[in-house]
Amino acid sequence: MCGIAGAISFTEKGKSVLNKIDAATACLAKRGPDAEGFFREDWIAFGHRRLSIIDTSAAGGQPMTDASGRYIIIFNGEFFNYKQHRKDLLRKGIQLNNESDTEVLLNLYILEGEKCLDKVNGFFALAIYDKQEQTVFIARDRMGVKPLLIFEDDDQLLFASEMKSLLAFGIPKELDEVSLFTYLQLNYIPAPHSIFKNVRKMQAGSFIKIDLKRQQQIRHHTAALEKKFYEIPFKEKLAAVDYEQSKKKLYELMDASVERRLVADVPLGAFLSGGIDSSVITGIAAQKTKNLNTFSIGFKDEPMFDETNFAQMVAKKHNTNHTVFSLTNNDLFEVLHDALDYIDEPFADSSALNVFILSRHTRKHVTVALSGDGADELFGGYNKHRAEWMMRNNPSFVQSAKLFSSLLKPISGSRNSKIGNKIRQVHRFAKGAQLTAQQRYWRWCAFIDHQDAEKLLQLKSTQFLEYQNRKNEIIKNINGSSDMNDVFDADMHLVLQNDMLTKVDLMSMANSLEVRTPFLDYELVDFAFTLPSEFKIDKTVQKKIVKDTFRNLLPEEIFNRGKQGFEVPLLKWFRTELKSMITDDLLSDAFIKEQNIFNLSEIQKLKTQLFSNNPGEIHARIWGLIVFQYWWRKTIDV
Repeated sequence: MCGIAGAISFTEKGKSVLNKIDAATACLAKRGPDAEGFFREDWIAFGHRRLSIIDTSAAGGQPMTDASGRYIIIFNGEFFNYKQHRKDLLRKGIQLNNESDTEVLLNLYILEGEKCLDKVNGFFALAIYDKQEQTVFIARDRMGVKPLLIFEDDDQLLFASEMKSLLAFGIPKELDEVSLFTYLQLNYIPAPHSIFKNVRKMQAGSFIKIDLKRQQQIRHHTAALEKKFYEIPFKEKLAAVDYEQSKKKLYELMDASVERRLVADVPLGAFLSGGIDSSVITGIAAQKTKNLNTFSIGFKDEPMFDETNFAQMVAKKHNTNHTVFSLTNNDLFEVLHDALDYIDEPFADSSALNVFILSRHTRKHVTVALSGDGADELFGGYNKHRAEWMMRNNPSFVQSAKLFSSLLKPISGSRNSKIGNKIRQVHRFAKGAQLTAQQRYWRWCAFIDHQDAEKLLQLKSTQFLEYQNRKNEIIKNINGSSDMNDVFDADMHLVLQNDMLTKVDLMSMANSLEVRTPFLDYELVDFAFTLPSEFKIDKTVQKKIVKDTFRNLLPEEIFNRGKQGFEVPLLKWFRTELKSMITDDLLSDAFIKEQNIFNLSEIQKLKTQLFSNNPGEIHARIWGLIVFQYWWRKTIDV
């Protein structure tokens, strides 16, 4: 796991940016605290920061050059099945100088070009320069686990693992109002767009090959050159498959995926929350690793959300070396500024604070951790999946919920208590029943609808049309049929890539911890989308096939509980420690006027509601605004 940065100049003017590769690479130090390296030649510069995982010797350092000196690679990620390909290369007489997966990948590219990506099981962002052909090959992994951002204009193309690295090159900071408008709804910005107009996120499962001999033709047009080497195989009609055989296949694929992700030359462990997903991974990994290190966090001040007793049951069953980090709300608050300082594009999933502090404590013990991310999107684990199933398959329940919601209309719900959360869910369900399947999907992914966003930020008509086009591209495959794989496919592209994986990547890398996600092995993902949705969710069970497949591996108590989460105590903070930040600083009338982005009267209404006796769910909206304002202050208003 590492950080990469690169600069390609198209003109003499653009060559000046090559001198900034050192500063751009230095911004990635937390991604790669162990070493740094550079390559510069004529029109191109590469930078690399290394977190040593496989072949920790200096021979595994980057940028790495092949034996001929013709090819140079920078690689951020892991190539889990590299050993079998290394053997194949040696049998073919290829000279290899170290034990790293990077050298294997480089030589596969030399032999097969972009087709080499089909052989890579892992996650990555990479760039390869061919001196002779004067080409630069850039690629990103299938699921979008590792980020890669690109800026380009007529003089240069820049790429990096993080926005802060691009900013160190001195790129213009031109706000994308459509991205901001979308952020106000989702609390994150979906790829390929970013908060800046000239910066895009490379699409998952894509590559670009840039021919530097054709500079005039490619300048400012490399987005059109981006090609997909992988797509999630979503199909509306599936062939009949056997449930028992599918369980057997799922076990085989999961077992192989976990085994691949245990390859490391440094200490390794697993996050263990006590939920189904992390428990399955722990159960399999513990069979392959003696005294597996497992880690969980508990919340002393929030017993409703504390899952450590379930995590300890799993740890005891599999005899893991388990560590519980028992935290208070104040412990979370103390990492608030560290987390916000690392975020370099507005991102307001408040559970990022939990991932940050879990990663910080885990990194004191290991360098690599396994995580259960991806299972909810693949197998229907979210509450919205249950609600959507009911919407599509149980009309009588829909009518009952509408009636119940009208009776509860005077009462607002909140995530902060079980009863309040149920009331909140009933209201959201009833509102969703009034929408088409596509519009309902978007609304249930969002905190607010576009009408509420318009009260804060008024777009021009052309900008609103662009927003609609971006949104329609995301929801285009939602069809409303009884099979729900359309929803799971949309979640893989929207929620998983832009929220869950972004959160884990940012917060783990802020603490120099590599996180691996066995549920996102592409062979397992491909298989999951051959299964009808009734194998995943029905009228009584969510993640059905996962639970049935791994039931013997886990304590029975794990299955007899609802899905748990953790709501960061934002409302409490907003009324105490963060109150002055809201009233006197980031959301103060003076700053909003000076900034001239948001509707002042609407901000004032939100603050009034926040400090009233009936705040509802306003804290999620306030948090999104605070994160944006904090980012603006440190990035734009400097």
